[in-house]
Amino acid sequence: MIVSERKSAEERRDEILEAALVEFAERGLHGASTEAIAKRAGISQPYVFRLFGSKKELFQASVDRCFRETLETFQRAAEGKRGEEALTAMAEAYMKLLADRSRLRAQLQAYASCDDPDICAAVRNGYGDLVAYVERVSGLPPERVTRFFATGMLINVLASMDTYRAPEGWSERLLAGCKPTE
Repeated sequence: MIVSERKSAEERRDEILEAALVEFAERGLHGASTEAIAKRAGISQPYVFRLFGSKKELFQASVDRCFRETLETFQRAAEGKRGEEALTAMAEAYMKLLADRSRLRAQLQAYASCDDPDICAAVRNGYGDLVAYVERVSGLPPERVTRFFATGMLINVLASMDTYRAPEGWSERLLAGCKPTE
């Protein structure tokens, strides 16, 4: 007899969010289906709705999780650091996070879904939390924090075009300009 371990609602919720991140990253809010998300998570579609209510609420939860994971990545990287040292550590950790193309694409899908006011609010809140943390931990002036985030967005765009695996002269020059100057 095969005995399967019963998972808690919180464990199932995490599994669904992970499956949703992948599906939403690939297909966006309107293209992804809750049926595919449920199948990927190994559960029934009604259970998805029981835990999240609607596809939009699931997308919002996925957006929230994506930003929370980025914030936690920043926090681990910057632990015990301040100023430029903290920014450098966060930037390096973020680059590693972008190696997971699903997370990058999910983030880009979140920005693309900002025509919905509820999704836009979730994106603004998540991004705002990142900005507040970077400001606090770095202690640097607004123009330096702005440059940090502007560089991050450029890196997102370059990563979305997969210029790391297929570099071109122009992309290599832009990436070289993203590295901190000493």
